[in-house]
Amino acid sequence: MPNTPARGPINQASASNPDKGDAVDSQLDALISRIQSLSGDTTAADSSRQQAAGPGGGAPTTVPPRPAPGQPASATPNPVAQRNPAQAPAAPKPGVPGTPSPAPLPNPNPAAPEATSLRQRPPVPAGYQPNRDEPWRPCEPVSLQESRISETLLEAIIFRYVLNAGEAEGRRIADQVQLPFRLIEPILERMKKDQQVGYKSSTATNDYVYVLTEAGRAIARNHLNDSTYYGSCPVRLPDYISSIKSQSIEGQFPKRKDLLHAFSDLLINPKMLERLGPAIASGRGMFLFGFPGNGKTSIAERVTGAFGKYIWIPRSVDIDGDILRVFDPMNHVVSMPQASTGLLDSGSFDKRWVRIERPTIIAGGELTMEMLEVMNNTTSNISEAPLQMKSNCGTLVIDDFGRQKMSVDQLLNRWIVPLEKRYDFLNMASGKKIQVPFDQLVIFSTNLEPKDLVDDAFLRRIPYKIEVENPPEEDFRKLFEIMCKVTKIPYNVEAIDYLIKTHYLPVDRPFRNCQPRDLLLQVRNFCLYNDLEVELKKEYFDFACDNYFSVM
Repeated sequence: MPNTPARGPINQASASNPDKGDAVDSQLDALISRIQSLSGDTTAADSSRQQAAGPGGGAPTTVPPRPAPGQPASATPNPVAQRNPAQAPAAPKPGVPGTPSPAPLPNPNPAAPEATSLRQRPPVPAGYQPNRDEPWRPCEPVSLQESRISETLLEAIIFRYVLNAGEAEGRRIADQVQLPFRLIEPILERMKKDQQVGYKSSTATNDYVYVLTEAGRAIARNHLNDSTYYGSCPVRLPDYISSIKSQSIEGQFPKRKDLLHAFSDLLINPKMLERLGPAIASGRGMFLFGFPGNGKTSIAERVTGAFGKYIWIPRSVDIDGDILRVFDPMNHVVSMPQASTGLLDSGSFDKRWVRIERPTIIAGGELTMEMLEVMNNTTSNISEAPLQMKSNCGTLVIDDFGRQKMSVDQLLNRWIVPLEKRYDFLNMASGKKIQVPFDQLVIFSTNLEPKDLVDDAFLRRIPYKIEVENPPEEDFRKLFEIMCKVTKIPYNVEAIDYLIKTHYLPVDRPFRNCQPRDLLLQVRNFCLYNDLEVELKKEYFDFACDNYFSVM
């Protein structure tokens, strides 16, 4: 062991900067102890510390460096002779057992944000730019810890899937849970090490075919008792709530051009459009009332087109171990982005999410109270999200309001708070109560007077009440011209004049928006049945009106 060199140069540097000297001395003291303990010379170590200590028992100021592999200790050069006195000693190597980590360096620019705050910003997928049609996109998870994915829940899903499939490749398992293979591979290796799975064979892609061992089958059967779910790895509830805020219809404020585009296939009176515009832009609720056949449902179905095209929703949500399905193929139209072949891959998104067209969900007379609550399958122990949750960031139409199996009071009492607060409370089958966004444009369509259905307290929470009036004669004639093109019947203005003057004006029959389509279909069917040329004639309209208005 070389002798401890003189402390002169180091003491001068320490004296000029006491704080720095103390920190360096502490590190050198720890390193001397480590070197002496590795050599087994504890007595020499104590002696060296006593000799190197100052009058007050301070830490030593010099230390011989650790010999390089293969170099004898005597060949180690003198650190003081080889080192500039102004330079600080090298920090100890991290990762060496027993070696303390160096003190963190102070931020050279206190005004600049720390790196940790920069890492908290959510990354943006490559090749994606936020826009009105797609304001948000989920980024592919980098690690299970950052995404806060429960490894316990993920392992249970893998166990159930392999048990159901019998055998599966590692990448196939990753595709099943919709996570990158690099995140699944360590879990599979740990399961292999614990003898819960085994290798059946290898693949050409440096992968293995996994099968469950007897111990693994027993674990998988226990997981089946809790739930039979083995689909996509669920998304955390806070992540879902955050995504709704990023894609909300509130704040988009569609303009006149957006409404004209949404209703381009309908004949909308300009006066009607002026009333619909502010109601749709508000993103709140509205009543559409009026006589049947004037297009209330058709208008409600097209309202969503005035907002952005797409939103992302999770396939399922994890609520403290409970699985809640959100994606519904019956109500959601999938529209996934196409993968790019260029340098920027637009497909680098979280596969646990699905991009869909902004939803428009319509519930008519079949609506029940159970459809507005979380529905749990007692056999599979998998819960289904209610209609209002599936319609978030879109439109929910209650058609034929007042004719549901449930009473009007039940529906109003259920939604009187969500309509005002914009959030809803749901009860899970396990007894948990969760708060979720109530973020959709709710449209109540009815043939009845709203004041006859609900009280003032509920009407106050529906800020817009719009009557869909009967069309004027000019629009009624225009509808015949439009529908003749749709039904491929040659337009005949004389036959239309005869219809209005004979079957409408004398009996004071009101015009309805649905009647041109219905009457033209009757004429078309009459001609096809009698093997006649499909055209508009007076006698054909007489036959159609006798059938159509016989009890009206």
